[in-house]
Amino acid sequence: MRERDGTDEDTGPNPIVDDAEAMIRRCVEAGDAEAATTRALERYGPELLGFLRALARDDDLAAEAFANTSEALWKSLPRFRWQASLRTWLYQIARNSLFHVRADPKRRADRNLPLSVIASVEQVQRSATAPYQRTHVKDGMRALRESLDPVDHEILILRLDRGMSWRDIARALAETAEPESRAVLDARAASLRKRFERTKARLRELAIEHGLVTTEDD
Repeated sequence: MRERDGTDEDTGPNPIVDDAEAMIRRCVEAGDAEAATTRALERYGPELLGFLRALARDDDLAAEAFANTSEALWKSLPRFRWQASLRTWLYQIARNSLFHVRADPKRRADRNLPLSVIASVEQVQRSATAPYQRTHVKDGMRALRESLDPVDHEILILRLDRGMSWRDIARALAETAEPESRAVLDARAASLRKRFERTKARLRELAIEHGLVTTEDD
């Protein structure tokens, strides 16, 4: 349950993410929202779908939420102000999409997406793999994570599995897309980090109780 190194703060640009987002932004600025959406789904689609599957615990709900996320991306991307990373913004959209699908699971949206975007959505859904390997310990840890408070579960995924900085996690979990001041964002990031440490300690206690780790394990 160790954290990944080098992600405690916004210490510098990620060249892979920056290159991908620079290309997507160029498509947006050229007025090609279809190409921008397709590239964004190619880059971030698999991890977003994995995130939704982990939260929803229901592949059908996750698939519907992912399709809604893709539609929201296509419609909203031309208005995105690039004040945070596109990746962070997409996680916020994905969370909101899942919330709405859960609120009305029988309702399926009528979509009118470009064929290339539909193809990208379907490709991600076909190729996405289960987020955790099927071993006894990993299955057990996944079950323990899913037993936690939903927000604690989200924080663990974004921090441990996605390696996000605390500021990006604060942005992704924000209830509104409106930008916050640096002081407000940093305060929320610090609060989330403390919550994460408490959650990790609780998760370790549960893992020891269930025999998944021992007191000698790191």
